[in-house]
Amino acid sequence: MGRPVTLFTGQWADLPLETLCQKASAFGYDGLELACWGDHFEVSKADQAYCNARKALLAKYGLKLFSISSHLVGQAVSDRIDQRHKGILPDYIWGDGITENVRKRAAEEMIKTAEAAARLGISQVNGFTGSPIWHLIYSFPPVSQQMIDEGFNEFAAAWIPLMDRYKALGIKFGLEVHPTEIAFDIASAERTLKAMNYHPAFGFNYDPSHFGYQGVDYLNFIFKFSEKIFHVHMKDVTWSDARTDAGVFGGYLDFGMKGRYWDFRSPGRGKIKFEDIIRALNRIGYKGPLSVEWEDSGMDREYGAKEAAAFVRRIDFPPSDVAFDAAFEKK
Repeated sequence: MGRPVTLFTGQWADLPLETLCQKASAFGYDGLELACWGDHFEVSKADQAYCNARKALLAKYGLKLFSISSHLVGQAVSDRIDQRHKGILPDYIWGDGITENVRKRAAEEMIKTAEAAARLGISQVNGFTGSPIWHLIYSFPPVSQQMIDEGFNEFAAAWIPLMDRYKALGIKFGLEVHPTEIAFDIASAERTLKAMNYHPAFGFNYDPSHFGYQGVDYLNFIFKFSEKIFHVHMKDVTWSDARTDAGVFGGYLDFGMKGRYWDFRSPGRGKIKFEDIIRALNRIGYKGPLSVEWEDSGMDREYGAKEAAAFVRRIDFPPSDVAFDAAFEKK
């Protein structure tokens, strides 16, 4: 039996959850990774009755719940807050829009998210964290290492108390390593873990699509952080072999526009070597879900989501429990 194949609902938040449950079941998924926006999972309503009702709704369509994700609110915990955040945050988190207050409310919501996960009977929350130093990514005007250190210290001061609460609740948090986050490649992920004192509740939601176009070794990430891979997203990406109008930074072009160097693709339609990923996950003993985060601006999403479920199920395989040449030995 392979790993559970789930669908992350973040890109489907325009649909009522029951409608998506019907579709996901028909597409062939084993379960959902519920996004904490739209009506899919509302943390502000998540008492025990609400949580029980959400699980019952999934079960009605033969679906299971393995994790929930709070990318939007999590982003505001450590970010430099501006008008972009107003567009993604609930009104009760945005409030007066003052950075210190928004961050505080977002942090409180992340604790409530962990408490809700406990009521759901699951142990995994995924999401973003934001970053107080992403704006310093390109070092001009010159950026000192002291400024970077101060940013990591600020990040840790915000997130370690949250992770202490997660640990007490038996919940783990998986940061989706991603540009605009405190960790966006192997080097920054190492620095983040160190700043967090390798907190047992803090790890990663592994998504290879964010590494491929950057030139980051997405297989080595698995091996390097084997004990910190808490959850896996299956998302593909392609990048150009030729010169383009807009490079890695995107040139302010929207996804899918002509001239971009890279774009997300439906799993199996890009350049990520998923069989190698499965072999690496087998080697580190990862047994959790493979969650499709479907993003492909050039493909119908229902067509793509159904194809993606079949692709992930086909590409997944269990590790061998015997040496292939053991049968050659004399008994």
